[in-house]
Amino acid sequence: MRCSWVGKDPQMVAYHDEEWGVPEYDGRVLWEKLMLDGFQAGLSWSIILRKRDAFRKAFRNFDPKKVARFDETDVSRLLEDPGIIRSRAKIEATIGGARAYLKMKAGGEDFSTLVWNMAGGKPIRNTGRIPASTPLSEEISKALKKRGFKFVGPVIVYAWMQAVGIVNDHSPECFRRKTV
Repeated sequence: MRCSWVGKDPQMVAYHDEEWGVPEYDGRVLWEKLMLDGFQAGLSWSIILRKRDAFRKAFRNFDPKKVARFDETDVSRLLEDPGIIRSRAKIEATIGGARAYLKMKAGGEDFSTLVWNMAGGKPIRNTGRIPASTPLSEEISKALKKRGFKFVGPVIVYAWMQAVGIVNDHSPECFRRKTV
């Protein structure tokens, strides 16, 4: 049994079975996934998942150093790229997110350490209903906004927390619940 949201799409099944909810500690990967969750705002994850390779190509494999150097020419290029979500606000938020990520790093603050410390250092196993946001996602959202991130509201942050294994929201019947 899998979580009910997975459906039968092979790409969604593979994402659920191999990635979703697996604790991630690499700061760059956490940042990439947060940026992709920002692009998801108002859309389904399956759309982002289908476009993920195009996003990686467009955003130079989500290398923060490269993305932070993007300028208006790059924004224009990205707005013309049919492989990604062409939202100026989301594109600019990703560029700003790269700059915020690097500013944290330059100041001696590790992105992964920040979010995992806020979560208590280990995955949280949810035993109740699955919320849209939590006090922790609100706290992380505020901390990220304070550092200059955008498209990191509490709902986006909670979806990201689920995806990167900060919270385990696999359904009780799901075979992945115990393995992650």
